[in-house]
Amino acid sequence: MTGGGWRRTLPLMPASIPSASRENKKKIPYAWELVGWLWLAYFMNQADRQLYSVVQKQVQEALGLTDIQTGLVNTVLIAAMAVMMPIAGFLGDRLSRRRIILWSLLAWSVATMLTGFTGGLVSLIVIRSLATAVGEAFFVPAATALIGQYHVKTRGQALAFYQTAQYFGAVSCGAAGGWIAGQYGWKHSFWLFGGVGVVLVALMWRRLKDAPKTAAAIACSEPIGDVLRALFRTPTALVLTLALGCSTFVNMGCLAWAPTYLQLEPFNLTPARAGFFSMFYYQLFSFAGVLLGGRVSDKIVGRRPAFRVELSGVSLLLCVPTLYLMGATSTLWVVYAMLGAFGFFRGLYDSNIYASLFDVTAPRYHSSATGLMVGFSFAVGSLAPLALGAIKQSYALHTGISLLGVVYIIGSLALFIAARGFFPSDFLRNQQTVPTSPKL
Repeated sequence: MTGGGWRRTLPLMPASIPSASRENKKKIPYAWELVGWLWLAYFMNQADRQLYSVVQKQVQEALGLTDIQTGLVNTVLIAAMAVMMPIAGFLGDRLSRRRIILWSLLAWSVATMLTGFTGGLVSLIVIRSLATAVGEAFFVPAATALIGQYHVKTRGQALAFYQTAQYFGAVSCGAAGGWIAGQYGWKHSFWLFGGVGVVLVALMWRRLKDAPKTAAAIACSEPIGDVLRALFRTPTALVLTLALGCSTFVNMGCLAWAPTYLQLEPFNLTPARAGFFSMFYYQLFSFAGVLLGGRVSDKIVGRRPAFRVELSGVSLLLCVPTLYLMGATSTLWVVYAMLGAFGFFRGLYDSNIYASLFDVTAPRYHSSATGLMVGFSFAVGSLAPLALGAIKQSYALHTGISLLGVVYIIGSLALFIAARGFFPSDFLRNQQTVPTSPKL
C-alpha cells in the first residue's frame, strides 16, 4: 500500500493565491478567514435544517399531521436537495462560487422565516421542503470546492473544521429552538433562525472572495457528459458516494426522530430537554472526532495515501453497536452514552468525506463531484425519515433506530473494498493530472 510507485505527492499552491510572505503579515491568513465565514454559513445551514426535527412534535400537533405526514415533510426536503445538488455542483465549477454561496444563504434563510407562516401540510411542504431545499442545495458544493481551492497541504484540517459547523449548528438549534418553541411557540423559532441568516449574508457580502482563476482552478467548460464520464470512470469516487449515501440515510433518520424518541416513554423528556440532549452528546463527541480525524489523516496520508478511506470504513463499522444499543435500552444515560459514541465515530468518518473525494478527482471537477456525491446521498437519505415514521406507526421507533446499523455495515464493507482494490490506481491517475503552478 505504501510503495514508492504511488507515494503521495502534493501539488504546490496556485501561484495567484496570496503568497506566504503576504499572508504572514496578516494575523489570520485569508485562506483560514474564508473557512471561518463558511463555517458560520454552514452553521446556519445545519441549524435551519435541524430546526424542523426539534419542533416537529409541536408542528404535528398544531397542524394535525399523522406520523407519516410528519416524516414526509423532511423526506420531500431531502429529496428536493438530492435533485438540485448535482445541478448546483455543475454550476459551482462554472460560475462564481462566492455569488452562489451568498445567494443560497439568503434564499434558505428567507424560506426558513416563511416556514413560520405556514398553516397546513401543503404550505409546509412547499416552503419548508421545496423552497428551503433549493436554497440549501447550492451551498455545499460551492463552499466545499472553494475551501479545497484555497487549501492543499491543510485540506484535511480545513475541511474537518468546516464540518464541525454542522455539530454546533444542530446543538444550538436543539437548545435555542426547543426553548423558543416551548416559551413562545414553534413559529417564532423559524422567524428567529431565518432572520439571523439574513444578517449573516450582509456581514459576508464584502469579505467573501472567489479564488483567483488559475490553471488549476479555472471554471470547467467541458460538456456535462464528459464530466460524468470522468467521474464514473473513477471507481473510488463511486464507492465514496455509496458510503455517504449509507451514512446520510442513518444520520437523517436518527436525527429526524431522536428528539421525538426522547419525548416518548420511558424517557418522557420535555421538548426543550429532548431537543437539547438528543443533539448535545452526539454533536459534542462528533466535534472531537472530526477534528481528530482531519489532523491525523493529514499527517498519515503522506505515508499511506489510502488512510482516509480506511479510516472512514472503520468509523462506520464502529457506529453499528452504538445504534443497536441506543434503540435497545430503556435507560436514559445509556442512550446519552451511545449518542456520544455514535457521534465520535461519525465525526471520524465526516472528517474525510470530501478530502477523500478530492484525492481521486481532478480540481476542475471538485464542485461537480461534490454535488453528485451529496445529491445521491440525499436521495438515499430522503427515505429515512419516512421509513422511521412508518416503522414507528407499525412497530416501535426504538426498533427502527436499532436497525439503522445494518445500513452502516454495507457502507463500511464497500469502503474496505475500495481502499484495497480501486484507490491505488485512481489516486495515481489523479496525481498525474494535477497541474503544478509556476515557482513563486
